[in-house]
Amino acid sequence: MAIGYDRPLYILPFDHRGTFQKNMFGWSGTLTLEQTAKIADMKKVIYDGFKAALGGGVPEEKAGILVDEQFGAEILLDAAKHGYNTSCPAEKSGQDEFDFEYGEDFAGHIEKFRPTFCKVLVRYNPEGDAEMNKRQSGRLKRLSDYLHSGGPSKFMFELLVPAEKAQLEKLGGDKKRYDHELRPELMVRAIHDLQDAGVEPDVWKIEGIDSTEDGKKVVQAMKRGGRDHVGAIILGRGEDDVKVRQWLKTAASVPGFIGFAVGRTTFWDPLTDWRGGKNTREATVAEISRRFQEWVHIFESARKS
Repeated sequence: MAIGYDRPLYILPFDHRGTFQKNMFGWSGTLTLEQTAKIADMKKVIYDGFKAALGGGVPEEKAGILVDEQFGAEILLDAAKHGYNTSCPAEKSGQDEFDFEYGEDFAGHIEKFRPTFCKVLVRYNPEGDAEMNKRQSGRLKRLSDYLHSGGPSKFMFELLVPAEKAQLEKLGGDKKRYDHELRPELMVRAIHDLQDAGVEPDVWKIEGIDSTEDGKKVVQAMKRGGRDHVGAIILGRGEDDVKVRQWLKTAASVPGFIGFAVGRTTFWDPLTDWRGGKNTREATVAEISRRFQEWVHIFESARKS
């Protein structure tokens, strides 16, 4: 299978699991059937917002959803029936070290839903725990080899580069300085490490970058060695509207960035208001749709200019 995906890709991601369980509802431990259904219903509101955005003019061929099997199985099946671009995560939620959500049966779960993309979220700092990085790379190569040797999905890789304690200390504990001064270089090194370990994403899902120059370095890294069709999308990381707008405009100005995946900034506040009785379901769907349409407009306008 040829590696890469370089068509426009605007994703509404709502594959969050632990985030919903702990932060939205304050639940811990194993969920009851009723609790699971409540989270699944919330995700259906987000999905309705996505469909409303398509009705509002977002091009269907450029848009997609990212949702998990645990709470979104019905959504994945419905989206596939309608021919929408779908992505589904393969990682266990909320872990520092990547591992498969369904263990040795990871391929069976991918084949059950056959999403457009199989997505992984990986925390990888090249100056971090070397043994953990090696274990993660081994598991990720297994998945990469499977997907590129006839698997039903493309490979989407969400790369997070969390700061090591020593790295933050050098910057006086300033996380914004880390994001601006250190993280871009570490992202490039992480991409090189993973490629050298045989991990070959079709799309890299990248944390926000503040400068066009840093964006070009990331694209150069992911396309090195003839990986000409590999694409990148920028993620929102739950930041506020101002920061997300900035990241979207910066990414859109860099050839190689094909779109975005902005989740919590799109749906969290509207869902919180709905749960608190401040909004109707209909108004919540409309607001999620409006925000997603706004991100598309910002990205496409910045790309044209």
